[in-house]
Amino acid sequence: MNHSRIPLLLVVLAGIAHADTLYKCTDSAGHTTYTNQKTSGKRCVVLSQDKPVSTFAAPKTQSRSSASEGFPRVSSETQKNRDGARQKILQDELATEQRNLEEAKRALAEQEAVREGGERNYQRVLDRLQPYQEKVQLHERNVEAIQKEIDSQR
Repeated sequence: MNHSRIPLLLVVLAGIAHADTLYKCTDSAGHTTYTNQKTSGKRCVVLSQDKPVSTFAAPKTQSRSSASEGFPRVSSETQKNRDGARQKILQDELATEQRNLEEAKRALAEQEAVREGGERNYQRVLDRLQPYQEKVQLHERNVEAIQKEIDSQR
């Protein structure tokens, strides 16, 4: 073995051994950092010595009060007015959607009663009725969604 490579090999092995040590360091401000490099000026505790890790700082968290400071406040009376207006809008949408559902059901029933001469194959009847059925299903889902929204406000 070449003796000139021994010091280089020792340096590489020392670096690998150092990289396998995980430290939990806390600075004077109380911020915690997990790293594989022990730094001065921080209190560091060895957590693990067998897993290679990357160095990264813990993400900074924002307190709720600082995030909502710039958010405009609304008086309870204003909020009640807004909730009432929203409730009225939802009720109007529900009434409109129920009317549309009834019209779609009526149109489907009319089409089901009609038999055209070229529709000896029942699949042709089903194909002709499909758009009417889809329209009924759409309005049923809309009524259900609006009713769910109204119920969630109570």
